[in-house]
Amino acid sequence: MVNDDINLDNNSFTIYHQNICGLKGKIDELISSMSPNFPHILCLSEHHLKHTELDQINIEGFKLCTPYCRQTMKRGGVCIFIQKGLECTKIDVNRYCKDQDIEICILNLKTTTFSFHIMAVYRAPTGNFNLFLNRLDDSIKSIYRANLNLILCGDINIDYLTENDRKRQLDSMLQTYNLTAIVNFPTRSQGVSSTTIDNIFIDNLKFSKIYCFSPFQWSVRP
Repeated sequence: MVNDDINLDNNSFTIYHQNICGLKGKIDELISSMSPNFPHILCLSEHHLKHTELDQINIEGFKLCTPYCRQTMKRGGVCIFIQKGLECTKIDVNRYCKDQDIEICILNLKTTTFSFHIMAVYRAPTGNFNLFLNRLDDSIKSIYRANLNLILCGDINIDYLTENDRKRQLDSMLQTYNLTAIVNFPTRSQGVSSTTIDNIFIDNLKFSKIYCFSPFQWSVRP
């Protein structure tokens, strides 16, 4: 059960991201994977649901803050849940989304001591990479300011275990906002093959203390 005594005044908060590959019917499994260190923020990619279906999802202790659901294609989608004791503001970035190529949602969470933005991202393996890169850049620009505290997480289907051109292009763009990938271990394994296609990007100058509870769950402190 999620702890009702939520305290973010020490500036430490926990983020959980997972490609859930279909949220419906997996709530118990998801809760079990988060226990006992329940996160403050829950980011899911590929929830596979429509808005009406997602609104009916009940994850005990959490509330849906902002989703993106595919408009024409099936599956895909991203969403962010937060603990019920927290307050957030949804940032409208639907104009930058295109099914399969770039699926994003953003929230702004404020406490008595700090404010930050969380962006959840999904890019399908067959998505248009150049469109993804350009629209991701545009979406960050739309909220950017000098004191912006942004954390970007998601399934981008770009392998960070190997050096490749798409990784270099994405890094080059994100570094203009001082965002750096922090996941340096495999997030997917199949047989003898491992990849890091899920990642979290932060500004190391603003978020200096990071602790990994599991491959999906991170504690971050500004």
